Amino acid sequence: MSIIVKGLSRKYGEQIAVNNISFDIGKGIVGFLGPNGAGKSTTMKMLTTYVPPTSGTASVCGFDIEKDVLSVRRHVGYLPESNPLYYDMYVREYLNFAAGIHQLSNVKAKVEDVIGMTGLGKEVHKKLGQLSKGYKQRVGLAQAMIHNPDVLILDEPTSGLDPNQLADIRDLIVKLGKEKTVLLSTHIMQEVQAMCSRVIIIKDGSIVADDAIGNIQAQTENKNTIIVTLEIDLQQADFKEIATIESIRLLEGKTWALQTSHPDKLRKALMQWALQKDYTIASLQTETKSLEEVFRDLTKSE
Repeated sequence: MSIIVKGLSRKYGEQIAVNNISFDIGKGIVGFLGPNGAGKSTTMKMLTTYVPPTSGTASVCGFDIEKDVLSVRRHVGYLPESNPLYYDMYVREYLNFAAGIHQLSNVKAKVEDVIGMTGLGKEVHKKLGQLSKGYKQRVGLAQAMIHNPDVLILDEPTSGLDPNQLADIRDLIVKLGKEKTVLLSTHIMQEVQAMCSRVIIIKDGSIVADDAIGNIQAQTENKNTIIVTLEIDLQQADFKEIATIESIRLLEGKTWALQTSHPDKLRKALMQWALQKDYTIASLQTETKSLEEVFRDLTKSE
């Protein structure tokens, strides 16, 4: 595994920012989700050796985050939430500077590679302070990638991007995730579903969910609501013959949500009813919550 976390905690005085969390991540893209103040950024800072843990251990590519700090940094590319930049530097100048910190060889070629990958070509003549927020994010991502790390830790990498930029950077992250380990924090649930195979959700410093997106949604599905889509337009009254339906609502077009206390009986009754009426059922499934709804349920305040 590229990232292994065991019992990791971080306190600031009496405040517990991260509370005894454990997880491991291999190749691919994992979403690290949580409300503001949940402990995401603190965890990322510990994994990138910028903040020491109060207790627990973690390793990146086999290197301990406290004992092998320089080795961890050689293998990690980090885009922090604040994305600190030297605004008086030009784009290429800054990336040359970042390459120098990593003591890279063939700096010119590597700088040009990340400029091309992040779409910065049209902005290289500008100082960083002159860039839009979206292009500043691209520069931050470029510096995280410049030493070709095995692990990328990205804290809100798509913040400030317009829809076109967002699509470009999303495609780049997906491509990187095929070869690297990517831990990605974002509040944009559509991005999580588009990029991530797994999500870790943290609340008040503790992990409340860690699984594939589909599995998490399945665990929170509403088994008493059946979603049926027919290939014919019907009215609510047309369902009155089905006794097991307790309430009904039209979702959109030809799709209906049917509430019941007996889902298995309702499924059977629907199939018999459709056969008798010569209706075609296009789909029949249990209601599943969206990732956004699941996130709200798991992280809402008591």
